[in-house]
Amino acid sequence: MSSDITLTAALRNNLLSLQNTQRLIDTTQIRLASGLKVNSALDGPSNFFTSKALNDRAGDLTRLLDSINLSLRTIEEADKGVTALNALVEQANSIAESARDELAASTAGARMVGTVNLSAVATPTTLTGVGQGEQFVITTTNDTGAQIANTFAISSSESISALMARITDTYADTRNGEVVAYLNDSGAIVIETKDGRGFKVADASISASTQIGTDGWRSLGLDRYFEAEQRGTGGASNSVNAANIVGGNTAYSISLYESAGNLADAGDLLSQTTYIDAAGNTVLTGLSTNSQIHFIVNNTSTVSQTLTALTSWQDIADLVNQGTGVNQLISANFDDATGQFSITSLSDTVENVQFRVQQTATGATVDIGLGDPTGAIYPLIVGNTAATTNEQVISFNSSTETLDQLATDYNEIRDQIDTLVEDANFRGVNLLNGDTLTTFFNEDRTSSLLIEGETFTAQGLGLSEATFRTAQTIEADLDRIIDALAAVRSFGTTLANRLAVIQTRKDFTEQTVVTLKAGAGDLTLADQNEEGANLLALQTRQALGVTSLSLASQSQQSVLRLF
Repeated sequence: MSSDITLTAALRNNLLSLQNTQRLIDTTQIRLASGLKVNSALDGPSNFFTSKALNDRAGDLTRLLDSINLSLRTIEEADKGVTALNALVEQANSIAESARDELAASTAGARMVGTVNLSAVATPTTLTGVGQGEQFVITTTNDTGAQIANTFAISSSESISALMARITDTYADTRNGEVVAYLNDSGAIVIETKDGRGFKVADASISASTQIGTDGWRSLGLDRYFEAEQRGTGGASNSVNAANIVGGNTAYSISLYESAGNLADAGDLLSQTTYIDAAGNTVLTGLSTNSQIHFIVNNTSTVSQTLTALTSWQDIADLVNQGTGVNQLISANFDDATGQFSITSLSDTVENVQFRVQQTATGATVDIGLGDPTGAIYPLIVGNTAATTNEQVISFNSSTETLDQLATDYNEIRDQIDTLVEDANFRGVNLLNGDTLTTFFNEDRTSSLLIEGETFTAQGLGLSEATFRTAQTIEADLDRIIDALAAVRSFGTTLANRLAVIQTRKDFTEQTVVTLKAGAGDLTLADQNEEGANLLALQTRQALGVTSLSLASQSQQSVLRLF
């Protein structure tokens, strides 16, 4: 074509060289700007896709680190909960130990406390119902558990304070100070024992002429201990007032044996078995069918059972424990390990419990020593006359008000344990309430750690609601607390180990991400120094190309000068 421009070979070569140089400059500038020597698959498909795979895995692991961090926070929250839970359980342990100490203190001795101020009374014979020569007996046990008794007569020439001193001196002089009597700061009579032993105060004779009687005990302010009577075989006219005081809130029988060395158990029958004590003495025999056993609380609430040929000790315990009206006030138990039958006061409102036997035939003996653990006092003997009724009245003596407050404090701790466990969750996961936590450590979820939570509510720890009424229940509570502490501390150790594992895996994952990104960079990152040098060289080449192109065009310029 006439319009085509013809360039010399030298010019075309120079132009092509300049174009190639410009492309290299553009490429180098892109590398400098992006920092990558491979920006797309066109720059190097092998390096590009390998680098992309490494970066993708690094991204997956980076996102996984967020989940690992949340797992760490979940465990940290559970660990803080365990620390607080441990403190609460230790506090519960302290309360239970205080209850044990309080119960031990309250059973240091039985105590009879009057309600009338007698400090201004010159002599007891001036009181209504108290006469010269009337007698009473105080029965307790010595240090070996043998029964001891002393009789005291009222004298018109002796003050009440002097009478109390005579009681104290009698046991101090001829015994080992088992009984102490005095007037307290309020002027009321106090008679008490030491070392956990109980005692009994009774009229000295069934003869009415020497009995103090109901009016006399009322004048002395001790009538609440004599609200019920222990009647003899002669009926009400031959009644003997007696007060049986138990140190603490549980009255135990002696250990009962079916034969020498053969302890009774809860399934043994009352009507078909003769029971003996440790010394071989017969203590229960001759109870026939149709005889009745009654338990009467505060002279009002009563449960009764007619004996059959199949009535066992467990049946008698069930009579109390299932009897509406009394099972909120007292409980009964037969301990197979010791062969002892026991009655326990469950409430501050329990003043006394009557254990009554009504026999329909002759020849019965009931002498199980229901009183203190030695069983040496408070026998109940059913006479050999048909239709005889005997009853034994037990007054309990324990610091139940303090124990009740300790039980309330303990149960409040149980409630706090429940609320603490409920609050010890992180993003809906609660390792202290049985939830599980799974932490994944790689992108395809084939590497993980499973943490199984524990149920550490009060119920889950086995901490039942406390009453602190008996040494057995308090010891059982302490045993459960020890187990709970062991469980909490063991789980705390497990959490610490799991936390260390996850933290180690987190560090490893972070280092793996760095390695992956470094590997990807090795394949795609540009060397800035090299690319800078390349750009400088290319720019120099471009300048030289322009100069070469200028030289190549000079021959044509010389033709132009001819015109």
